[in-house]
Amino acid sequence: MTQFDKDNYMIIKKALEPDIAEFLFNYFMLKRQVTKTFIDTKYISPFNFDYGNFGDVQVPNSFSVYGDTAMETLLLKTQSIMEKQTGLNLIPTYSYARVYESGDVLHRHKDRYSCEISTTMNIGGDPWPIFVEPDIEKGGENDDGTYNPGNTDGKKVVLEPGDMLVYKGHNCEHWREPFEGQDCVQVFLHYNNADMTGAETNMYDTRPHLGLPSYFKGIKID
Repeated sequence: MTQFDKDNYMIIKKALEPDIAEFLFNYFMLKRQVTKTFIDTKYISPFNFDYGNFGDVQVPNSFSVYGDTAMETLLLKTQSIMEKQTGLNLIPTYSYARVYESGDVLHRHKDRYSCEISTTMNIGGDPWPIFVEPDIEKGGENDDGTYNPGNTDGKKVVLEPGDMLVYKGHNCEHWREPFEGQDCVQVFLHYNNADMTGAETNMYDTRPHLGLPSYFKGIKID
């Protein structure tokens, strides 16, 4: 059993070079500005999520993108680092990047199956701790589908740009307290354990390939 199996989470410092993290931070902040301009000028509908959206369910009004091409490239780049550190064979599912703003909160939650083995990576901006509860018995869904959060303090993790927290997102609660900074860009990179039954059929979150928006899930391309 590896240390990751025992602890259910781990921190990898400097997983990404600082200059690449800075590049991605500037890229994503510019993408937010471009998307806002597209929406404000009615070039696209606010419900067109190809460029990203400001209607995030978990953090309302924050800018987020599922399957951004640059972040999906990072998903592949990071895979070998995570496999080496966790001792697992991984299958990439999807990336999800978000810009947090002052006052934002990420409530305690566990993620869906496609986030079985996950990482949150700090891309840049003001620092903002993330908390993870290693005890997989804490928190979870009620019989009616509502979520019953745990009440533990969890482990507080502060990441520098390029650092990442790796955790079992499908099993471990994670959350963030109210953000006191101005902007913070985080990218979430999700994988399945390749050695588990069903992982192969969930590759790329059931999309034909990486870089596609979420509405391509389950679609077959000849």
